[in-house]
Formats: sequence, structure tokens, C-alpha cells
Amino acid sequence: MYDYFYHNNMTPVYRQRITKEQAQEIALSHVPGEILHVDMDLENGVLVYEVFILTQDNRIIEVEILAKSGRVLKIEQENDFD
Repeated sequence: MYDYFYHNNMTPVYRQRITKEQAQEIALSHVPGEILHVDMDLENGVLVYEVFILTQDNRIIEVEILAKSGRVLKIEQENDFD
């Protein structure tokens, strides 16, 4: 009985809304530099873009962007030890 309700009425949480190019533009608007790499990852059931940017002072910054809305979730410096 509940199987039908749950499987046919649920909307997938991983439905993509913004493009990779839009995610790159959003990331660069927060952290200027050169994009090194863009990944899409599933974190806690939610799709996020992970944009890695090389800044002018040679730091690598990761910007996580919610794929559904384009909202920036996190900006952090990457360590060489990761």
C-alpha cells in the first residue's frame, strides 16, 4: 500500500537546475581566478557542484554550489595534504 505512494509521488532531490557553466560563473563571482576543475558530487542526498579555482596568489579554493538553485554552500581553501 505505501510502496505505491512513496515511489510514484516522490520528486528526485538530485534533479539538476543550473548548468556547469552557470556554476563556474557563480564560483568566479565569489573567487576570482582560473578554474582548474569542476565536479558534481552527491552530498547528503543533494547534488552540488565543486568548483576548484586557482587564485592569483597560487591558492586553490573550492567553491561548493547547490546544483538545484545555484546557492553557494561553502568556500574553502584546499590543502595539499587532501
